[in-house]
Amino acid sequence: MTTIKDSVHDHIEVEGVAAALLDTPPLQRLRRIGQLGTVSFVYPSANHSRFEHSLGVYHIANRALSELGIAGPNADRIRAAALLHDVGHGPYSHNIESLIHRHTGKYHDDVHDLLETSAVAAVLENHDIAPDAVADLIAGDGQYGQLVSGELDVDRMDYLVRDAHHTGVPYGTIDHERFIRELRFVDGRLVLAAGNVQTAESLLVARALMNRAVYNHPTARIGRSMLQQASERLLAANATDPETLRRMDDHDLLAALRSCPATTDHARRLDTRSLYKRAVWAEIDDVPDELLEMNHERTRALEREVADAVGVDADAVIFDVPGEPSMPESTSRVVVNGEIRKLAGQSTLVRALMTAHREQWRFGVYAPEASTDAVGRATERVLGLELDALVSDLRMGRHATLDEFTEEVRS
Repeated sequence: MTTIKDSVHDHIEVEGVAAALLDTPPLQRLRRIGQLGTVSFVYPSANHSRFEHSLGVYHIANRALSELGIAGPNADRIRAAALLHDVGHGPYSHNIESLIHRHTGKYHDDVHDLLETSAVAAVLENHDIAPDAVADLIAGDGQYGQLVSGELDVDRMDYLVRDAHHTGVPYGTIDHERFIRELRFVDGRLVLAAGNVQTAESLLVARALMNRAVYNHPTARIGRSMLQQASERLLAANATDPETLRRMDDHDLLAALRSCPATTDHARRLDTRSLYKRAVWAEIDDVPDELLEMNHERTRALEREVADAVGVDADAVIFDVPGEPSMPESTSRVVVNGEIRKLAGQSTLVRALMTAHREQWRFGVYAPEASTDAVGRATERVLGLELDALVSDLRMGRHATLDEFTEEVRS
């Protein structure tokens, strides 16, 4: 048995297949991948790694297995899946996942090829565990896959608390001990036992607050968009290939960006935190419906059209189009009056959070500070946006100060 001191869970005891997996290269690689990517531009202490998080998920999974009475081979497979659930992440975690998926067809939880061909496979097979069974659990397949990747999974129970701890914000605190105690399998579905509507609500409140303050902070989104653009340019310059990019760590990617002539300016800006600024920051009801449905190529074409209209390089305009607002946790199931019910149908608080989540959605357009006004005006023309006049006036300089703008809003 190995005992590891953790900043969130205190001491984590690792044994069996998990202990054997600890020093495999795919798992050790997670030491060099930050949990929160560009969020560190906002919260300097948010430098914890995917390796720390994976240990935390393993620890919580172990506790859940005891509470649920799961033992034997099933338990070993779940422990392995909990520890390995993030080995498919590319550099900077989720920040360039959409780019990697476009080129490889794989998201971070599609790890069958990684587990079957790496040193991990030998460890799993030495413990009579089929690699593809572990990969299925990581993908959320089957009854026990819900515990590793689902609405009430052990992944969320660790990252909310861990991310709050390392950013210093008070929003992600949840009673994960109660969650573990109240988990049940009913008719093959993972649910929270009776009397736990508020427990489930607390998870969504924590996630909603963390989304706004941490995960989707405007500065983190700008950094993420710049990193995506830089990585795309790296591939376009044939400085690397998608599969190699997928297996880089954070240091590898930044070094590649610095050494490629097509991305040296991107690397300089990321190194020095010389980030673009917001030229447009629009609510969902202010943008055309087709914007949310545009594919990557069409979005890039619109960026070039705006850049041409302003007379700047195509790299000087970045569109950041989030997906449709969604809150998967709202489908979590709880037992109420002996029935299994979806949380969204049972909780007015959750429905209010879903409404707030939609209202907080923003379409961002980013550009170097010197060209933000011009890029903003051009974007409005190209997309036919009808943004609030006062917001447009403030961006275009027709209000000298924020105080003057605020006073007009009040009047």
